[in-house]
Amino acid sequence: MKLLAATASPLKRARKLVGVLIVILGASYAMQQLLLLLQQQPQVRHAFYAGLMAATATAAGTLPALFLHRLSQKLHDVMLGFGAGVMLAACMFSLIVPALALLSAQDASVWYASGNVGAAILMGAGFMLLLERLVPHRHFIKDEDRLRGQTLRRSWLFVFAIALHNMPEGLAIGASFAGGDDGAAKALAIGISVQDIPEGLVVAMALLAVGYSRVFAVGIGMLSGLTEPVMALLGATVLTGSGLWLPLGLAFAAGAMLFVISHEMIPESHRQGHELAATNGLMLGFVLMMLLDTALG
Repeated sequence: MKLLAATASPLKRARKLVGVLIVILGASYAMQQLLLLLQQQPQVRHAFYAGLMAATATAAGTLPALFLHRLSQKLHDVMLGFGAGVMLAACMFSLIVPALALLSAQDASVWYASGNVGAAILMGAGFMLLLERLVPHRHFIKDEDRLRGQTLRRSWLFVFAIALHNMPEGLAIGASFAGGDDGAAKALAIGISVQDIPEGLVVAMALLAVGYSRVFAVGIGMLSGLTEPVMALLGATVLTGSGLWLPLGLAFAAGAMLFVISHEMIPESHRQGHELAATNGLMLGFVLMMLLDTALG
């Protein structure tokens, strides 16, 4: 028995070593392919960098949580409303309108263009609904009161919730850069980055409120933004130069964002009785994104 155990131990270590080597080689190959893709596809490169900018804005937004004790509920709701307004305007001016214009430029009829864009919007919303049902997660904002003071052992449930929330934003950035209109794409990326700053703070403070340490809450808040460059890279890679699929991809991203706005951000911003303040924040965010799109687009 001792001999078998002694033999099994080196075999187990060898398997672990082989596994680690496979992971390292796979990661190295993936990094090499990523660098080649960024070098060969300018639109993909720009989308990836814009996604990193949005991730950096999210990370910057979490930093005040290192010394703030708690956000006032009214300010919390105004910030959510502001983010919803920015995303709503981005859906309209940076995604849906360009999608309709691209289809019209292909000599599509009004009914054909609007019908396809509408169907893609519904598919984007349906995709987010499917993820909402399939991916185990906790709503990091909605569950705050119910979970306050409890020891939360499964932190990854919150991580998944944050990742789901950020996916449409990254996809929208990638789809916008794939469209070839750098001005409009930059406006979208800047608008999303601006709203990611208060969003990062809201995420970090929500995690603090349910019992996590400041360092952990800020760390998770920072990591949550990494979904955006990944999805921006994916969206730009799939949609660049894809003809018909590009306007549909833009509309799909818009539908996914609209789902998040309606399903989570607006209801949450109205939950504590600050509807007027949240609406004012939404209007401000909407106008700011519209101005950015007009000035840079």
